[in-house]
Amino acid sequence: MSPVRLRAAFRVLSAACLLALLAGCSHVPPHLELPDLQITEPSFRASLVGYTGGAVVGGNRVDVLLNGEEIFPAKLEAIRSARKTITYAQYVFEEGAPAADTAQALAERCRAGVKVHVLIDTVGSLLIPWQYRNLMTEAGCEVAWYRPLSPWAIDRVNYRNHRRILVVDGRVGITGGSGTSGKWSGNGKQEGQWRDTDMRVEGPVVNQLQGAFAENWLEATGAALGGPDYFPWPIEARGAVESQIVRSSPAGGSVAMYTMFLLAMASARRTIYITNPYFVPDDKMIETLLQARRRGVRVVLLLPGAIDHNLVRQASRSQLGRLLQAGIQIHEYQAALLHSKTMVIDSIWATVGSTNLDRRSFELNEELNLVVYNGDIARRLERVFVDDLERSRQVTYEQWKGRGIVSRILEMLSLPVRGQL
Repeated sequence: MSPVRLRAAFRVLSAACLLALLAGCSHVPPHLELPDLQITEPSFRASLVGYTGGAVVGGNRVDVLLNGEEIFPAKLEAIRSARKTITYAQYVFEEGAPAADTAQALAERCRAGVKVHVLIDTVGSLLIPWQYRNLMTEAGCEVAWYRPLSPWAIDRVNYRNHRRILVVDGRVGITGGSGTSGKWSGNGKQEGQWRDTDMRVEGPVVNQLQGAFAENWLEATGAALGGPDYFPWPIEARGAVESQIVRSSPAGGSVAMYTMFLLAMASARRTIYITNPYFVPDDKMIETLLQARRRGVRVVLLLPGAIDHNLVRQASRSQLGRLLQAGIQIHEYQAALLHSKTMVIDSIWATVGSTNLDRRSFELNEELNLVVYNGDIARRLERVFVDDLERSRQVTYEQWKGRGIVSRILEMLSLPVRGQL
């Protein structure tokens, strides 16, 4: 192994050990009761606004971006169109053509006089090649690290910025689950590729996306971003989609994301379609899905067949028996590594973002999801869901019950660290 790769491996191992030693002190209190709502009622929307703080705004255009073959061309086009400002937050920034192209495009805009702010999570991007960072900083971009590893901030190192944000001139935004790495290249249908979903937005909701970046940038640098270059007003309508940004910051005591998912599941009357790579729900979320099935809702889960963290997969599979016995369908994606994080309910409501359905997302990470109240977008995501199912294998209760001894041992080993997954 080369010295460079050896140092990189040591950094990863050190971070992993550090996070393990910091076994979670933060816990989301369980929601013991949920209101009787329906996803189609105005009171559902009002309740979600009340608990999440993000207003539902109309006049937006929302486009679904699938996998690297659509996500990175859209991001590069947006970056290259910038005339005033670019704000870019990323959890994973690693080696590969997408990262190299992104760094080059950002650097070119810096040299053209555009104000560029890049916020990179220290743990998620431990393997970033230094030449990418140098390329941006030497061009005049502001590059900041979110919560650098430090013995003087040991109590906060386990709280990471998992949000993915790109905002150009305060008017165009892209968010979702993808990282900036060669792993996300391609169409998400071949071995070695990652299957992911992002959303491109224009319109008033971009203000909320920009606000989420500004919040994290302020913490990381002490600088508050503002003014018309970042928050233009008014932002003209670009479409007819009503949407909102939901952001959660557990380090600050927020449980907005956890509440959003529970309220949405509890309000479904026909269908719940969930795609998520890290499915380690707590008892309340499992019970909410079981209650939905008991009232006749069709619940279908799409989970990864292979995963980058096998311990997470085993922790997830240990919970599947109760769901399968209740008639909830579970499929595992086979074509590539599934990383998409979406939920569609009753063909009218949908959310796409960075949030995994696990305790790390709800208790430790800064997360961000776009929510849309629009039948066209919801049905588009349903068609994507059905297409993914065709490349998946259904899991039956008999298969789950007959899983091997190695799987059962790994499930037991995952129990002590479930709060960190």
